[in-house]
Amino acid sequence: MSQTVDRALSILPLLARGPADLGQVATSLDVHKSTALRLLRTLHEHGLVYRQQDQRYRLGARLFALAQEAVENLDVREIAHPHLTALNEQVGHTVHLAVYEENEVLYIDKVESRYPVRMYSRIGKPVAITVAAVAKLLLADLPEPERRAVAERLDYPTYTARSTPNAGAFLKELATVREQGWATDLGGHEESINCVGAPIRGADGRVVAAMSMSAPNVVVTAEELLTLLPLVRRTADAISGEYSGRTPAPPTPHTPN
Repeated sequence: MSQTVDRALSILPLLARGPADLGQVATSLDVHKSTALRLLRTLHEHGLVYRQQDQRYRLGARLFALAQEAVENLDVREIAHPHLTALNEQVGHTVHLAVYEENEVLYIDKVESRYPVRMYSRIGKPVAITVAAVAKLLLADLPEPERRAVAERLDYPTYTARSTPNAGAFLKELATVREQGWATDLGGHEESINCVGAPIRGADGRVVAAMSMSAPNVVVTAEELLTLLPLVRRTADAISGEYSGRTPAPPTPHTPN
């Protein structure tokens, strides 16, 4: 039975490369045509493959519907939380998870710092979109016309002397973030708070969420926080792998101080 299932599942990546006839499927599986036909008929009955008028087979609509349903039911927060917690336990600083929804960037998870100085941020609260590292990561992934349209309709509050001043500067920074794959907010929202962030990507490579690590200057300097960027990026990559199904990765292991 396991061999039959294995052969049936092997047909799907074959057809993902394009339609194939019975002979091609049999050759690929190294089985007789009658065996290949039985497998194809079973997959066809379940809507996973479709037989065209030219007698070639292609992937069926049911397969795409299942994939879409699975993506819609993925909870990035549930997947990310153990990784965020492990990172927080390792370094002690505040860790955030954010998404872009309805023209706002919202925190959907937060693990508090172990240090006495806490950040005011709250789950469900919009971030300062023109300066926050997570916002830069999420907006940088938008298609260029949408990215430009968003930048041009935003206001640019002067939170600090380091705040992003206008749409032109914001677009330039987004281009840098898009190229380098990480972002910072070094005193752009609050003079005393620094932040480094990395994107979380789905199976198609698009950014579905962003995570960040933040700390006040009284705990670590901006330079010291930047040395932890590789940890942030590794955590984001681990979440991306689990979310996209590339790796059934367990939570990032805890490393005692």
